Amino acid sequence: QVDLVESGGGLVQAGGSLRLSCAATGNIHSVNDMGWYRQPPGKQRELVASITSGGDTDYAESVKGRFTISRDNAKNTVYLQMNSLKVEDTDVYHCAAEIQLSAGVLADYWGQGTQVTVSS
Repeated sequence: QVDLVESGGGLVQAGGSLRLSCAATGNIHSVNDMGWYRQPPGKQRELVASITSGGDTDYAESVKGRFTISRDNAKNTVYLQMNSLKVEDTDVYHCAAEIQLSAGVLADYWGQGTQVTVSS
C-alpha cells in the first residue's frame, strides 16, 4: 500500500505565498521523479513542476520565477513553494510520483489533491 499525502493548500490573496507538501508513504524501495500537476478549467491537465531524484527540475512557463520545487529524499517528500501567486493559479494541485516498490515493480501514484485558491 502506497499513498501520497498532500498538505499546504488554502486561501491566499494575490501576491501571497503558499507551500505545498507531498509525502510518499508505505512499502517503498525508492522514489524516482516527483511532480505537481493542475488542471485549469476547460484545459488539459498540465505539469506545474517536476524534480528527479537527483534534483533536476522542470517548470511550466507560467510559473517560472515564482514557484520552486524541492524534495527531501530521506523523507520521500516533495515540496512546492509558490510565491507571487496570481488568481489564475487557483486550482486543485495534485502530487504525482514514480515509485520503485520493494518487490522491484515501478508504478505511478497520484495524490488526492489540495485546493489552492488565490483571491484578487
